[in-house]
Amino acid sequence: MKVEEVRKVLEVVEAGRVEYAAALQWQRDLAAARVAKHLDHDVLLLLEHPAVITLGRASHGAHVLNPQGIEVVEVERGGDVTFHGPGQLVGYPILDLTAHRQDLHWYLRTLEAALIEALRVLGVPAERRDGLTGVWTGGGRRKIASLGVHVKQWVTWHGFALNVTTDLRSFDRIVPCGIDGVEMTSIAREGGSAEWNKVVDAVVASFREAFGFEDVAIQSGAGTMLAGER
Repeated sequence: MKVEEVRKVLEVVEAGRVEYAAALQWQRDLAAARVAKHLDHDVLLLLEHPAVITLGRASHGAHVLNPQGIEVVEVERGGDVTFHGPGQLVGYPILDLTAHRQDLHWYLRTLEAALIEALRVLGVPAERRDGLTGVWTGGGRRKIASLGVHVKQWVTWHGFALNVTTDLRSFDRIVPCGIDGVEMTSIAREGGSAEWNKVVDAVVASFREAFGFEDVAIQSGAGTMLAGER
């Protein structure tokens, strides 16, 4: 009897602008459903946040320089302090790594590779920087995308933040990722194709290729899919 091959399926939800707290609960609900096997496929949430500073597990309070007038949230992801705001494409992959590879290092490097390929398509040469998580450009001098993830029972949440048309002055409020002297940049600043829909298309295509998804379904609108619903 021939065993039927299980196809890797990804649901992409383009959610628009979502408050950070709502998106965090959304991720946690989806991840819990994926752990419990109530959700039978992987999900990639793509969205923007209103301005917010988030502190990962390795964060230091001294790296928040000017929090006045902006929400500051402590979360379970790895990494230090980061900024989210309009013009930044935030991606939250809810992946069951048992269907891919049970290796957190591999997962982070694959996320980086997907973003590097998407940026290449958008006209921005990008690369890794030895010893530092994230994606860089300008010969490793400027950081264009940040990563911070959490994994429970090999299911991921949190993810990446890619600066598209972000107001880079916002990063003056923090020491981004806890790296002294880091210079943040964006697709727009680097002269790449910063049209939002093109950026989303490039990220989805490169993510699909990097993680080997055979089937991709794209939904629009926050709340399109609730944890466990099919």
